[in-house]
Amino acid sequence: MAKRKARRWIRLLLDILCVIATLSLLLSYLSPYTHPESFSIIPIFGLAYPVIVLAFIAAMITQFFFRRWFAIAMLALLLSGAGLHFRTFTLGGGDTPPKNAKSLKIMSYNVHLFDLYNDDPKEAQKSRRKILQFLKNESPDIVCFQEFYQQDKPTNFVTKDTIIPLLGIKDYQERYTYVESSRRNYGISLFSKYPIIEKGEVRFDSDLKSFNYSIYSDIVFNKDTIRVYNVHLQSISLDSEERAALINEDSETGFFDAMGKVIEAFPERAKQANRIMKHIKNSPYPVVVCGDFNDTPLSYTYQRFHNHLTDAHRNCNSGIGKTYAGKIPAGRIDYIFHSESLGSHNFEIQKEALSDHYAISCKIFVK
Repeated sequence: MAKRKARRWIRLLLDILCVIATLSLLLSYLSPYTHPESFSIIPIFGLAYPVIVLAFIAAMITQFFFRRWFAIAMLALLLSGAGLHFRTFTLGGGDTPPKNAKSLKIMSYNVHLFDLYNDDPKEAQKSRRKILQFLKNESPDIVCFQEFYQQDKPTNFVTKDTIIPLLGIKDYQERYTYVESSRRNYGISLFSKYPIIEKGEVRFDSDLKSFNYSIYSDIVFNKDTIRVYNVHLQSISLDSEERAALINEDSETGFFDAMGKVIEAFPERAKQANRIMKHIKNSPYPVVVCGDFNDTPLSYTYQRFHNHLTDAHRNCNSGIGKTYAGKIPAGRIDYIFHSESLGSHNFEIQKEALSDHYAISCKIFVK
């Protein structure tokens, strides 16, 4: 009798967990198609998708031993989201360039200010040198930096003036917030070995109160012109206590403060994504969009670009593709998108973390 009762309670608990897992997975499926201002909580399920799908699979397997029909229904739900699953778990092989076609190596890299605010100035200099050596070894034709930093001369922390001769740069573009008292520039930049014939920016409502920007450059490559966007979408800007709380180190108050900032950032990124896509649709040239999007593949922000452009990682690479190197498990939040008239191959993610993001790169060619 006691065994039956215990088994009944186990089944009931399992059923409750399966229902929670099922509802969570459904909400994560809705996340890319729901504007964050409509239902502010839904983007959290898209953010937590990797954990949700693993919990769902574990619950589904366990349910096979109790209610097989329920487990089969769960399997059907899992399979129905295959298109979304393959945004995270990719199986791309890349495009094959035509014979004699030249490819353009493009890199996107959030350099986290070259570790400028490290408590040990010597370690900051060491980080800067390592990043510069990595750039020299990779030798991209175009590199888009987010959280770029340069200080007006005189300075012993030289960045831009080192990169230009290091890579053989012919032209560059930049957008900064300037702090006059210390002659410091914070923002984004784009460096190109090929000539830039036009420069511009897509302005955000938040331009005056954040370091998040979007710039574009029209670059002549052989006889073709390609418009390259460098974007850094709305950051969450967590302080040390909030960051610690998100990785379960301490502070319940910090956790709720951090989650409040996470939720507030979703609609801001959605607005920025819509503004950039509106600009892209009017581009006279094929486009490449690089940057730190601060959002995962199951987000409204990603969906806006996915609707019209090709995700080079999905097109070329296999696996999950983690691009955030910090302690918070953010996964893939840096992207290179391109027009369908362009091809991509040799997508790479930096192996050694020299910033809180890994650099990403791929080769682009005109089909």
